[in-house]
Amino acid sequence: MSPAAPKPLALREGITILRVGGAVRDELLGYAFDEIDWVVVGANPHDLLDAGFKQVGNDFPVFLHPETNEEYALARTERKSGKGYNGFTVYADPNVTLEEDLQRRDLTINAMARSREGKLIDPYGGQQDLEARQLRHVSASFTEDPLRIFRVCRFAARYHHLGFEVASETVDLMREMTQTGELAELAPDRVWRETERALCEQSPGVFFRLLHTLGADEEMYPLRLTERALSRLTIARDQFDDSLRRWAALTGEDFLPDLFYRAAIPKRHLTTSNLVRISLDSGPPASSEDALLLLERLDAFRQGSLWDDVLTVVGCIDERFSADELSRVRAVKTITETISGGEFAAQGLKGTAIKDAIRQKRIAATTHLY
Repeated sequence: MSPAAPKPLALREGITILRVGGAVRDELLGYAFDEIDWVVVGANPHDLLDAGFKQVGNDFPVFLHPETNEEYALARTERKSGKGYNGFTVYADPNVTLEEDLQRRDLTINAMARSREGKLIDPYGGQQDLEARQLRHVSASFTEDPLRIFRVCRFAARYHHLGFEVASETVDLMREMTQTGELAELAPDRVWRETERALCEQSPGVFFRLLHTLGADEEMYPLRLTERALSRLTIARDQFDDSLRRWAALTGEDFLPDLFYRAAIPKRHLTTSNLVRISLDSGPPASSEDALLLLERLDAFRQGSLWDDVLTVVGCIDERFSADELSRVRAVKTITETISGGEFAAQGLKGTAIKDAIRQKRIAATTHLY
């Protein structure tokens, strides 16, 4: 049974509340969902505020239910009036119809609603496209927000295992948007948010492959998207469920620090990719001294758990780094992390002499491991 809208808090007669978007889509698919969005038709902001809802920001007519904290948005239309994320004129009015609100959405499968009585409202063929496994844009207004290219690629990554494909006319439209340079309007942090979500989808490689087909990947981040890189991502997908290690598996071998730092990719992701590259270049240690050198290059004695994430990724994507090899490296870390410079300072050593003494003691303490 589909979830019903929470009982309104004294909303006036004539206001209609419908479940909308992703929850409707995923319910029809039998796909798990944990967020429910609602659209409110026939209301103005004061109607919701008077009923105890809390407005989210000032730019969009979105409100939080006082009991469930779920989002309720007034039915609205949007018109492109400038560049960037804020370059839209939003019109929210009691006279805006449900069909007008749904028409502004990106894909037909996201442009469905369900009434409180359970009736499906589907003016743009979303249910038919679900059955045909098609990701299709609703209208020509799709081009008004180039971030939708990344959203569609993310949905392709989410539902690829169910047989979904992007409709050919939508692919053509996205390619045209890319070729006309509209991606330059996007804020890098918005692109990264979509990328990070795509990395955690069922088939993340589909996201990057489709972007590459459109020519959209190199403009936003300089990936060397080889079959080898995509294969590493597939292997990592089966091992990890977080974006950090999946990203490092995809980019680590070919990481280009100077280029990647132009994008709004979190420092931890960049650092992990770079350390994976360093580890792959170094190869598995042949001695305790090599293992210690690798740990030092990974900044393992100061980086918290990041070094272990790196080793986990390396072990996943490079068969040279066997479980036994990685166990020895971790043992070197465990044994040597308690060896510090205090005792050598007490002996009167200073500066580099302390550093050298620490290193020699660490090597001597772990020689038996190799």
